[in-house]
Amino acid sequence: MGLLIQDKQVVVPGEILAQGMDYLPGHGTYRDGDNIKSTRLGLLNVEGRALKIVPLKGAYLPRKGDTIIGRVDDIAFSGWRFNINSAYPAMLSMKDGTHEFVARGADLTRYYKLQEYVVAKIINVTSQNLVDLTVKGPGLKKLGPGRIIMVTPAKVPRIIGKQGSMVTLIKEHTQTQITVGQNGIVWINGKEPKKEAIAVQAIELINQQAHVGGLTDRIKEFLEKRVPMPKTTKKVEEPKKEDTEVKQ
Repeated sequence: MGLLIQDKQVVVPGEILAQGMDYLPGHGTYRDGDNIKSTRLGLLNVEGRALKIVPLKGAYLPRKGDTIIGRVDDIAFSGWRFNINSAYPAMLSMKDGTHEFVARGADLTRYYKLQEYVVAKIINVTSQNLVDLTVKGPGLKKLGPGRIIMVTPAKVPRIIGKQGSMVTLIKEHTQTQITVGQNGIVWINGKEPKKEAIAVQAIELINQQAHVGGLTDRIKEFLEKRVPMPKTTKKVEEPKKEDTEVKQ
């Protein structure tokens, strides 16, 4: 009785994940008597008592609140139309595209040009699957020069890691800037082309091996062989008492 499959293991449709009533069926699972079974091929994700299946493949399905990276594909009279790696179109209106007042008929390429990439947040998804975006918020902005790579949207959490641990590991080793959109579009920019290329390889490796156990150690080893972290003997000063206190 209990959990039969370990967290982050690959499961197939119909596979028994758990027995008994200690766990609850979540997205991609169902209860069959005392058993909880999978409805799809994917990774088992254990969240407390809930069992969910994260598909290994699949197109991005826009959700309100997601932070994504989109490419300007068209400029309309009232705003910008974006490709967000989805079957559904996304629109950034003038009022959500800038803090400035934009006069009717103004040249909108002053703000975002065709083929430029932007970090935006989804603020609405209509019943007809029309997606509304905004760039008003922390971290939302137009992206500069850099590499764009595509990953499987379902594997984005593995690329980011717990509390950003995986992507931080890559950033620190390669000295690059990395932004990961929840829609599977990743922007990478580094001062050194060689290190930028290594960051791309590391992310592609995670995308290919997201279902493999011990992935963090694999990526750390991969990075250490190519760009080892510089060793430092500098003594870290203890923070002053007043610096560690939380101001009321």
